[in-house]
Amino acid sequence: MSNFRIPFNRVDWITSSFLIGTALIALTAAPWYIINFEQTWFQWAMFIFMVPATAMSITLGYHRLFSHLSFKAKWPVKLFTLIFGACAFENSCLDWCTDHRTHHKHVDHDEDPYDISKGFFWAHMGWLMFKLRPEKPFDNVGDLLKDKMVMWQHKYVHWIALVVGLIMPAVLGGAYNALFTDLPVWQGALGGFLIGGVLRVVVVQHSTFFINSLCHTVGRQPYSTKHSARDSVLMAVCTFGEGYHNYHHEFQHDYRNGVKPWQWDPTKWTIWTLSKLGLTSNLRRVPDSKILLAEMGEARKRAEEKLAALNAANPTMTARAHLALSELCTKLEASYKELEHVVAEKLEVSKQTLVKWEKETHELVHFVKSLRWNPA
Repeated sequence: MSNFRIPFNRVDWITSSFLIGTALIALTAAPWYIINFEQTWFQWAMFIFMVPATAMSITLGYHRLFSHLSFKAKWPVKLFTLIFGACAFENSCLDWCTDHRTHHKHVDHDEDPYDISKGFFWAHMGWLMFKLRPEKPFDNVGDLLKDKMVMWQHKYVHWIALVVGLIMPAVLGGAYNALFTDLPVWQGALGGFLIGGVLRVVVVQHSTFFINSLCHTVGRQPYSTKHSARDSVLMAVCTFGEGYHNYHHEFQHDYRNGVKPWQWDPTKWTIWTLSKLGLTSNLRRVPDSKILLAEMGEARKRAEEKLAALNAANPTMTARAHLALSELCTKLEASYKELEHVVAEKLEVSKQTLVKWEKETHELVHFVKSLRWNPA
């Protein structure tokens, strides 16, 4: 029999009640209202506005701006992300950032606040529901402690969240019904509260939580297997570009998560657009050569593992695959050493050469994947 005991004496009852309560309301009261009462376009317009406003205040503001300092922003951008970030009900920017910086420093270890090795539920939301760690010392956010706007939000975060995140949608929903429809005011207020408020909070929160849980469990690791972070296109779509988590853990100070031109990263596009409007600046980017070096290194590692597996399985039956894989590994090895020298010495390399090396890397990756199905 298991000796596991739920540490009820360490439960954060306020946070746990909020997380469970809002989830239950979103799963019961919100569908009940949607099915039984007429909604106006305005109620859903608030939902459609509040989801990206609050979610991107986390991705662009809390995460890339304040946690990783991946760009600089003028006060209107900071103020917007601090106000609507509070409305995501993910605590203050200061609290969020100290946890996140600790996560990056100690990923997959006991000091990691949402360590995936403690289980999927723990990484998803369990770490918020139980007070198993000492109070935050804020020793890794000295820069934010000096930021007056961040400290203002830290002081009033719960009032901002309540008024702007829950009360405002209800007031606006009721006001719209009173001014422009024959529907009851209370019906519009209830709809605004349930749809633009609670349902929106739950959608945004759990999308964020899945980065800590799902993106450390399922997905690709094209840049590194030294940690559990993984890339997920699905989660990139759900979180405005945050799903490319393996890349992010390797290059956390890059303002981009979806580094490839075709990857879905609205947060990256927004930061870039704001820079053209003079509202953001100093956008930090990892050189293409350094990114490719990480991809090459991981491709070599996987190819060598596959080569060893082929040898152990049946060297005779897999002779052709063995030879082709060996040739690709040798070819990439030479390119890797050359690129490693380029990166170490900070030398310039032509776009054409980078494209050639990238093609070699992808050729090896695709060949290794094909051996899963046809090792002969």
